[in-house]
Amino acid sequence: MFAVYAGTIDPKDPLSGLVVGERPDPEVPDGWTTVTVKAASINHHDVWSLRGVGLREESLPMILGCDAAGLDEDGNEVLVHAVISDPSWRGDETLDPKRSLLSERHQGTFAEKVAVPTRNVVPKPAGLSFAEAACLPTAWLTAYRMLFTQSGLQQGDTVLVQGAGGGVATAAITLARAAGFRVYATSRDEDKRDKALEIGAHEAFESGARLPSKVDAVIETVGAATWSHSVKSMRPGGTIVIAGATSGDAPSHAELTRIFFQQMRVHGSTMGTRDELHRLAQFMDVTGTRPLIDREIPMADAADGLASVIDGDVFGKIVLTL
Repeated sequence: MFAVYAGTIDPKDPLSGLVVGERPDPEVPDGWTTVTVKAASINHHDVWSLRGVGLREESLPMILGCDAAGLDEDGNEVLVHAVISDPSWRGDETLDPKRSLLSERHQGTFAEKVAVPTRNVVPKPAGLSFAEAACLPTAWLTAYRMLFTQSGLQQGDTVLVQGAGGGVATAAITLARAAGFRVYATSRDEDKRDKALEIGAHEAFESGARLPSKVDAVIETVGAATWSHSVKSMRPGGTIVIAGATSGDAPSHAELTRIFFQQMRVHGSTMGTRDELHRLAQFMDVTGTRPLIDREIPMADAADGLASVIDGDVFGKIVLTL
């Protein structure tokens, strides 16, 4: 079958290991099923995999991709939940110490077909296209869990979303506005600040700018470059929810004194559960909210999409179609 996969790993030149070609059809263990992929979306995780973060040499070749929407074996339109937990695990699968994501230990979604545990198949609302649905399982699910499970926000509260433009940040802006939160967003790029306003931010600011008021929570995926600003922007007792560190994980100022003295909370968050993915899909359907797609390109052109992610030349999600 056609597939896009990591043939080698190179931390400095990740695209040098990318291969577009043929791979064997997926093996289907007991309790698993196959999904015929109609659309898949690119995540930073795919770039990290090509750099060797979370993907070991002995696992190569590895088909990339966490997110997909397509058809199950009965022809039903479905989403793929990318978190693979141990079969014996019960409860929140993101807390399973043995969990992995598709494309780490198991072949990913950048292919004609993907094999997943049967429990990882979630119905796709008819109102979402395959391309829109393919945006949900990683970035949008991560944003949903950050906002609605981890942040403690209530309607009317104010949330700061750092780094407008990335997949999780654009999802968070859109979902937060739809949920009735006041939304501030930041970006170094004026064009991205303008786009943040278009998709739902009440106000958008240059990175590091002083905000009109303290916020109740911060959605943080940038890391070192914005950490100090995130802490300083928060009211006493507020919550930073962190689910990434694209600029690095070692800020020059950890702001520990401010955090403990003002009794702030720092809450880590990773992906989301199958139930949360189902609720996210239903939320999108009921509210009419739609993922922001930067562009759709053929899966054969995955290298171009990945290069844009590496360069930061993206606002929303890049979707690969078959």
